[in-house]
Amino acid sequence: MPAEREVIDLDERDQPATAGITDDHLRARRRAAVRLVAAFVVGVLLGGFAVSELRGSQEERARNSSVALVAFPASIGGGGTDALGALQLDGQLAVINAGPAPITVRAATGQGQGVLVRDTGTSRSLRPGGTTWIDVELRLDCVTAFGSEPLSMRFSVETGDGRISEFSYPIALVGSMWQVGTEQLCANLRAIEKRDGGR
Repeated sequence: MPAEREVIDLDERDQPATAGITDDHLRARRRAAVRLVAAFVVGVLLGGFAVSELRGSQEERARNSSVALVAFPASIGGGGTDALGALQLDGQLAVINAGPAPITVRAATGQGQGVLVRDTGTSRSLRPGGTTWIDVELRLDCVTAFGSEPLSMRFSVETGDGRISEFSYPIALVGSMWQVGTEQLCANLRAIEKRDGGR
């Protein structure tokens, strides 16, 4: 008589079904893991791109709003004297854009002992590293205008983002083109004052 099996054959029939379910579960888990990793990688890439764009736009805004100017007396022209004996002249102020972004110089004024400088109202645009000449009107007292202290010029500047800011920049008058250009005029004024005072 053949030997009987101790185990019922039902387990063998169920085994392929169980194996199929286990394989499906494993495949589903793998797909879920792959999707999760892919979503994570896409998230990291998008997040990195967004952070990079944000940092880039912040740096661009900071660059566009920064202002660095250099200014100095450039030339002096004709004019005359006022009732108090001060020189009334036309001149030019050279302005260099030492900053990283284009700017527009809206106004330039300065006042010190014996000197008054006022722009003529014309705005000037400046690219980075560019130079422009601002027309100014000068009132200079020959006795006190060219002291040792620099003249504090006040500039009104519009940056690329449309913001207008004001700041001061000191310019040296001693030995400048303005002093050299007025030496003869001041010598003539002193001679006239000496002559008129001697009467």
